[in-house]
Amino acid sequence: MHAPRPPLLIIYTGGTLGMVETPQGLAPGGDFEPRLREALNRLPPARRASLPDFDFIATPSPIDSSGATPADWQDLASLVDQHQQAYSGIVILHGTDTLSWTASSLAFQLQGIDKPVVVTGAMHPLEAEGSDALDNVEGALRFAALPDLQEVALYFAGRLLRGVRARKWNTQAEDAFISPNHPPLGERVDDAPVLYPGRGLAEHQRGTRRFELPDYRALGPSPVVRTALWPGITAAQLGALLLDDRVKGALLEVWGGGNIADDPALVEVLAQARGEGKLVTAISQCPEGRIDIGAYAAGQGLAQAEVLAGDDMTPEAVMTKLIHLLAQPLSDEDRRRHFLTSLVGER
Repeated sequence: MHAPRPPLLIIYTGGTLGMVETPQGLAPGGDFEPRLREALNRLPPARRASLPDFDFIATPSPIDSSGATPADWQDLASLVDQHQQAYSGIVILHGTDTLSWTASSLAFQLQGIDKPVVVTGAMHPLEAEGSDALDNVEGALRFAALPDLQEVALYFAGRLLRGVRARKWNTQAEDAFISPNHPPLGERVDDAPVLYPGRGLAEHQRGTRRFELPDYRALGPSPVVRTALWPGITAAQLGALLLDDRVKGALLEVWGGGNIADDPALVEVLAQARGEGKLVTAISQCPEGRIDIGAYAAGQGLAQAEVLAGDDMTPEAVMTKLIHLLAQPLSDEDRRRHFLTSLVGER
């Protein structure tokens, strides 16, 4: 007879799903655990009976996710690390504004995790009429109970996405998240969680090192910058961003398959940033598809300045990966090599 599996753990960090109506508008609500358990208890009996058991903890100060920082990602990864051995899976409840950023950062910090970590949130508060909150929490719990899921994933509106591939794409629709360059890991079918064969990270990257939890705070508040190129951008404008001494890495969102303007002064700025040891990376402004630096003549400047291609990564994945690599005691060449390597299925 098999021993019962350990329960799941829900970590509540804040967000719209826990808010309540006030005369001043939506505001954070307290005592979310009893509210959530009461809502789950109102599910149809068969669905309620098949839900996995869970424990619940809340972060000390629930936040609006629009105010989340790399330090918050570090604290959350440490919290998962502290508790994960006692549980068979973890569900993280989080605001939607930066849900995909947190999912991406957790994926890098929790490399090699051998159990599910499922992040979710909601577009409406739990008690709002027609809210999506309960459905999203229920789905996240069901997927977090699957031992074959061994990575950080994002569950929303019936679909399970690789966390480091997901993006918030709509400000209002309940189906707010997409995975533009990677297929979903699974979906709910008649309330049952279904993982698609062959898409899980554990099947492709077994043996990945376990957990890297560097100190993001040591980098300062904003060591990595991001900008989308625009027609007419000048070298002075780009240099003001990239050549700041506090900047250690940068993401450029370039045109098409990896192109920039034919301006030697722009290339000189990029080369200077590279010469200062900064990690300068590029992805396309197009949300779907990958870049191929140097395939077009208009991309030769990026290649000459040794800008690193982000392939088909999301901006969230690039930014969180740069922060993660910069926080580690790696040489410049090792950081560049790690960036070009798929660590958690991000490219």
